[in-house]
Amino acid sequence: MADATMWWVLAGVLVALELLTGTFYLLMLSLGAVAAALVAMAGHGLNTQLVAAAVVGGLGAVLLGQWRKRQTTTPQEAQDQHLDLGATVQVDAWDAQGTAQVKHRGAAWTAVLAPGQTADPGVYRIQAMAGNRLVLEKI
Repeated sequence: MADATMWWVLAGVLVALELLTGTFYLLMLSLGAVAAALVAMAGHGLNTQLVAAAVVGGLGAVLLGQWRKRQTTTPQEAQDQHLDLGATVQVDAWDAQGTAQVKHRGAAWTAVLAPGQTADPGVYRIQAMAGNRLVLEKI
């Protein structure tokens, strides 16, 4: 079997495995195999093919990793973008577990106290979101 054919088969296997994982890193490695197949079709030796596969596949994986780091938001950034932060709600009563049911934007929400706050009825500000709970601080 010719070198180029082996590289094309490897590229196909990597793409098939990528479909199972969904990480895109195997896709970058398959691009390296495609580069090696093209180098083999150009008539270069095995060493040049390996270098082409390593450079293209490795560079693709590194660039993908850097791009993903820039695209992901930290939990704090996600909280900073939440539109409900700073809104006020009325708490009529707190239960024994330290939670309250409040109305916000026309829906019932479960609210919890922010650290250091006392469970008194009154007007509270939404300080943060903890899952689907509002974290409140007294105004």
